[in-house]
Amino acid sequence: MKRTTYAKCAAAALAGTTVLAACGTESVGTGPKDAATFADTVADTSWVPRKVTVDGKDYVLPGKGALKKARIIFKPGAADPDTGGGESGGSVGCNSIGADVDIQGDTVKVSDLVRTLIGCPGAVGEFEEKFVAVFDNDLKARLDGPPGARTLTLTSPEHDTITLREEKPPALKGTRWSLGENAYLTLTKNNTVTGSLGCNTFHGRAIVKDGTIEFGRLATTRMMCAGPVMKTERELAGILDGKVSYQQERDSLKITKAPGKSVTARAE
Repeated sequence: MKRTTYAKCAAAALAGTTVLAACGTESVGTGPKDAATFADTVADTSWVPRKVTVDGKDYVLPGKGALKKARIIFKPGAADPDTGGGESGGSVGCNSIGADVDIQGDTVKVSDLVRTLIGCPGAVGEFEEKFVAVFDNDLKARLDGPPGARTLTLTSPEHDTITLREEKPPALKGTRWSLGENAYLTLTKNNTVTGSLGCNTFHGRAIVKDGTIEFGRLATTRMMCAGPVMKTERELAGILDGKVSYQQERDSLKITKAPGKSVTARAE
């Protein structure tokens, strides 16, 4: 029998994405090429748990709050025998979950699972209990659907299943990108940008083209804040000036003005 450890700390890595192009239902073999393709497709993608089926009964992730928080990331790697939980995991709406994961062909082997000890009320708590019971297993995996809209189905040896959906990355334009405490920016479809540098708000022109953003002169308010805040403002203003390069990976946006002069934003 596999063991599940409940702990006050759990590794829950939510990171960027590597998604390989494919169409329709993916057929996964056991050869080295097929296995590598499948592992690369599943790993580092943000998956949203939507349903757990146990003994033929469906348990659907309840509530918008839990759905907004729920994310699972698979990061295969060697297990650390001295550490509970691994880099794979995330949340199904309440507690954080961490586990070691090994992907062999179309089998996802989950072991050494840990989770935090928050009391989860009602249907959210019930969903989490069902999810953990099925997830902590050697699971057969199946991918269906086109890139960007895949469904991942994990099936336990007892034929219970977990259904997860691939999370769509946020749009570059129209998303509020957090630059740190009280600082953010939003690029609009009409080639403008609005936001805050942490103390003062700003607006201006911003043209996105071929992996670059060209910022026009930003108009800002003139409030004075504490010294460290103003220092950060000046640094951000220096980056959001003229033509910069950008790289988006799922909910992460890196803006680079020059080598060693960049900022990484997160989608809110």
